[in-house]
Amino acid sequence: MSVESVKNYFKENNIQKEILEFPVSSATVELAAQAVGTEPARIAKTLSFYAKDKESAILIVTAGDMKIDNSKFKQFFGMKAKMLSPEDVERLTGYAIGGVCPFGNPDSAVTYLDVSLKRFDTVFPAAGSANSAVELTCTELEKYAQSEEWIDVCK
Repeated sequence: MSVESVKNYFKENNIQKEILEFPVSSATVELAAQAVGTEPARIAKTLSFYAKDKESAILIVTAGDMKIDNSKFKQFFGMKAKMLSPEDVERLTGYAIGGVCPFGNPDSAVTYLDVSLKRFDTVFPAAGSANSAVELTCTELEKYAQSEEWIDVCK
């Protein structure tokens, strides 16, 4: 999948948002912030973890300046946080490393939003490729990502 997949997802779901595509990489928080022209904290990074069955993914969208708090993760999900291996990222999220986003993922991938994002009026999640993003309010992100719920698993 790619930015085209996100464009199709937006079209199918009647989402009228411009996907920003850059001539440079936006694969890391720092690069995305430079490409967008914003502070790194406003980059909504999508972190991918193994679910209990090891055959599906838990996606957690956090503010760019946050890190997963392992004890909070374990308390919420009932297991240790284990990020997807590079070879499993695309298979379980639908996107390649650097472009993982919370839109149009396989049905088995469950998306959560971390409360660290709520301090911003708008944030910039990736849009399916290592050189794309979309600007969304937190309310739009919650709706378009079809997230399960807002959680607090960062430090």
